Amino acid sequence: MSADVKDAGKSNTQKGLKLVQYQRSKFSSENKESAVVEEIVSQATEKETLSFAKILGSKDQAEPLSKEQSTSATVNQIDAPTTPNSHPLQYSWTFWYMHREPGQKIVDYEASTIKIGSFFTVEEFWNVYTHTIRPNDMPIILDLHLFRFGVRPVWEDEMNINGGKWMIRIKKGLASRLWERLVLGIIGNQFEHFDQVCGAVLSIRNSEDIISLWNKTAHDAAINISIRDSIKSILGISHDTIMEYKAHNDSLRDNSSFRNTDIYKT
Repeated sequence: MSADVKDAGKSNTQKGLKLVQYQRSKFSSENKESAVVEEIVSQATEKETLSFAKILGSKDQAEPLSKEQSTSATVNQIDAPTTPNSHPLQYSWTFWYMHREPGQKIVDYEASTIKIGSFFTVEEFWNVYTHTIRPNDMPIILDLHLFRFGVRPVWEDEMNINGGKWMIRIKKGLASRLWERLVLGIIGNQFEHFDQVCGAVLSIRNSEDIISLWNKTAHDAAINISIRDSIKSILGISHDTIMEYKAHNDSLRDNSSFRNTDIYKT
């Protein structure tokens, strides 16, 4: 790819990110209910593991992950209703979460994962995002997911199964800032190999938090290193920050997300 093409691509993605940031400012100054949140509340069920109020500030409850409603056949752009003044994103996305009490064991992770809501435009994103509490205030032990629409946030999903994830372990108190940067980088298409990005996970734990970026292909070294460098750039962290990588097939074998990882120091 020529330098001119790369520069043009960076210019376009930078414009996309500026639009997202502008819309955040706009929605922060407006006091109106989110149509997306209202729709989620109307579909509430009793099958969650954490009160919806702790995530979205609502007394109602969210809906659990459903294989029937969440299939990888609709991974790419979908036809979604927009208003004349809305700004469609390149791809549609969904927020999920999973929470368990300390000491509690989750037998079926997928069944315990709750859908918060999907968004298709910049405006819908900020309507959902500004209703969520910040990660620094979330309870432990909680996983907050952002995945492409139609992709289940589990290793076994057909878009994830041959991939893996980059991980950064961060000190307590940094999650809100770094998670927001990563989310904006994802929906603003700030990755050179954006087609490889499946989603991201923020894992709130006792002594540290962990940010993960999931990608489609675990065994393409050049692409994976490029994604790693994009993560560092988007988060604004130093080049020598230690990062870890683990293929999902390895996670399936040892039934672990964060153990037995490959460590990269540069």
